[in-house]
Amino acid sequence: MKTIQYLKGDATAPQAKGIKIITHICNDIGGWGKGFVTAISKRWKQPEQEYRDWFKNKEKFNLGEIQIVQAEGDIWVCNMIAQHKIITHSEVQPIRYDAVEECLLKLADEALQYNASVHMPRIGCGLAGGKWEEIEPIIKRTLLAKNVEVYVCDF
Repeated sequence: MKTIQYLKGDATAPQAKGIKIITHICNDIGGWGKGFVTAISKRWKQPEQEYRDWFKNKEKFNLGEIQIVQAEGDIWVCNMIAQHKIITHSEVQPIRYDAVEECLLKLADEALQYNASVHMPRIGCGLAGGKWEEIEPIIKRTLLAKNVEVYVCDF
């Protein structure tokens, strides 16, 4: 089984050869504007636009669903809905680990179909409020178990 390759650098600028899928976590209320998505939007407009259109038409816009958008040439972005609402002072953490797992299982199948590597920041550990010690085993059970190359970038 493959292992996660930890790198220092920008997750929006993957250095691997071949097709690359950058993945990140989105919320289920159509919000896009804080966290890692700002880095994506600075580089490409299409992933944000497709996410907003997806939210508007509501077709399969649910926790556990993914949307893969071509950003440029051999770089794709996977919008994964695995965050319920957004964090507030009185609310529990919005990350939904079961939705993360469901998303990553779907992404694993897509990555295999494209023969792509997967690149990400420490998904779910910023504004979604998750813990890496919960996310890392999910990555192992999903992407790595299906022999997908995974790169985690710490900026």
